[in-house]
Amino acid sequence: MSLKTADLASPAACLCFNLRRAARLIARDLDGALKPAGLSSAQFAVLAVLEEAGPLPIAQLAEALGTDRTTLTRNLALLERDGLIAYRQGRDKRRRIAALSAEGEKAYRAALPLWRAFQEKKVAGLGPEPARQLLSLLSQAAG
Repeated sequence: MSLKTADLASPAACLCFNLRRAARLIARDLDGALKPAGLSSAQFAVLAVLEEAGPLPIAQLAEALGTDRTTLTRNLALLERDGLIAYRQGRDKRRRIAALSAEGEKAYRAALPLWRAFQEKKVAGLGPEPARQLLSLLSQAAG
């Protein structure tokens, strides 16, 4: 299917399918790039959000990652098992707050140069301006 001649009414041009396909392929590549740090792309994303935002309640973390709580809970269990995150209790005893542990900060910092190299390669492949446009379009599509 050529992008210029794509029939946007055709199931082959389904935005969701094509975005998911691209996301899976890119995530697989990023998983490979992050392998030396012992993290998956999903785990790196959790650590990156917690590094940037600080400790977050699970619901807010799920929203920031664009994932459902069930999937996030499974991912957090692995990160907790590996000592990369810890939980704190919120003011409401039923509310758990996820935070990076010292080991999590260390793992994030070890993975960051690998992620940067991956990001630079992908941006170079697209070009900086198309990469910015893609981010803008993705934001619009998700909004």
